[in-house]
Amino acid sequence: MDLARIGATPKGGVARLTLTDLDREGRDWVVARARDAGMSISVDQVGNIFMRRAGRDPSLPPVMTGSHVDTQPTGGKFDGNYGVLAGLEVVRTLNDHDIVTEAPLEVAVWTNEEGSRFVPVMMGSGVFCGAFGLDHAYAARDAGGRSVREELARIGYLGSEVPGCHPVACYFEAHIEQGPVLEDAATVIGVVDGALGARWYDCTVTGTEAHAGSTPMTSRRDALAVATHVMQEVVALGNRHPPHGRGTVGYVDVFPNSRNVIPGRVRFSIDLRNASAGLLDAMDGEIRAFVDRTRNESGLAIDVQQVAHYAPCPFDAGCIEIVERAAGRLGESHMHVTSGAGHDAIHLARVTPTSMIFVPCKDGISHNEIEDADPSHLEAGASVLLHCMLEKAGVVR
Repeated sequence: MDLARIGATPKGGVARLTLTDLDREGRDWVVARARDAGMSISVDQVGNIFMRRAGRDPSLPPVMTGSHVDTQPTGGKFDGNYGVLAGLEVVRTLNDHDIVTEAPLEVAVWTNEEGSRFVPVMMGSGVFCGAFGLDHAYAARDAGGRSVREELARIGYLGSEVPGCHPVACYFEAHIEQGPVLEDAATVIGVVDGALGARWYDCTVTGTEAHAGSTPMTSRRDALAVATHVMQEVVALGNRHPPHGRGTVGYVDVFPNSRNVIPGRVRFSIDLRNASAGLLDAMDGEIRAFVDRTRNESGLAIDVQQVAHYAPCPFDAGCIEIVERAAGRLGESHMHVTSGAGHDAIHLARVTPTSMIFVPCKDGISHNEIEDADPSHLEAGASVLLHCMLEKAGVVR
């Protein structure tokens, strides 16, 4: 609740976009809490923050947790922030009980997970894990033309550590589910097996603008009529590939967007997701075949360009078992789930054994100012995280 005051919105949410002055304030607040807990701090060249609690053997790679503190423009208190603060609470609890671990523990704050100001999304963890290069991240600019590198320097988080030159023994990330599955099942802990893969496309349908009253229906080249036909197929695709199929059109731009003009051009996004590469490839083939048929039948130009491809991400079997074992040991109800959203853990899984711990969020709502979670569920998730980290780090005393 204290962190949520930084960038608080009138509706009870948070607007703390990455690399803004508010993001700096939020980062500073978290770092101050870490220093209070006796942790050392390092920052890499893309602004990722690593807060370390020493272990008995400093030569061992750290057992890591973390998430992000940047938010959507109309974000909530818990998305990302819970994972960072749960990690700090693990450290505070170990301090309270004077527990010494064999390996160090670290809590990471990843830069620009949300991607609401700069793209690509999950930028900091992506650079750290080699999904794309530092120069690619630095070159990204916001709507005002300001670059990532410029803004990192301006807010004081342009670090010196080379991304990726930071060993990690394993990675656990606690997060609200951002969906309704756990709440609907009256279950407290989601043992996350992996994350859905996604293919994103930009689609443009080009017709001819004409007068809405003077042009007979049979003579029209209505780009919106054809575009909505494709949009409906996107939704149908998701329904044809249960249980993890997803098909979404989230962005639409109609030109000239005038009440009495037949639309001459429509641009829109397509977001397809599924749990296996084979199913995702099948959905890709189906949407492309549908577009080909629609192009031939309508006579309108339809251009589809894939702009992103995230492969399905299975998490480490050993880490999944550790999460399940911790939930059982604590007597918390739990079930296996698959993440439909992207998380920094997806990038970390490229370089180290990884899993996630989900807790319910109220009505399954996230990326929304009314985002909420039960404090007892947040406590349970942090307790599971503590036991997972202790099992991997080892307890000296």
